[in-house]
Amino acid sequence: MAAQSGKDLLVKVDMDGNGVFETVAGLRATRLSFNAEQVDVTSLESAGGWRELLTGGGVKSASISGSGIFRDASTDERARQIFFDGATPQFQVVIPDFGIVQGAFQITSIDYAGNHDGEATYEMSMASAGALTFSAI
Repeated sequence: MAAQSGKDLLVKVDMDGNGVFETVAGLRATRLSFNAEQVDVTSLESAGGWRELLTGGGVKSASISGSGIFRDASTDERARQIFFDGATPQFQVVIPDFGIVQGAFQITSIDYAGNHDGEATYEMSMASAGALTFSAI
């Protein structure tokens, strides 16, 4: 796989609950993280005293974070409403030349900032709220 442009890593939100996805406006930086808790099943009988982990055990989760410029677009309004409602709509993360990760996420934080001589910016974090799917591109 060749190097990819970071601007092609897109975060999209379902705008109306009907599968109409739009890219979250103004994002300049995005991050998708996957996590899996480990379940330690090491015992006195573990070979050579090496740690053993339970296959398929533990809780899986994902998080999305992004930062960018405040554009007051329809996706900004949708994100604010999702946050205040505590809703868990569908999001998509498009990973260029790899695939699309989709699932329910809850917006856990939105931060707005701005300097007197610069643009208004925001940061947003989301946590997975159920099973995710992956579709190869």
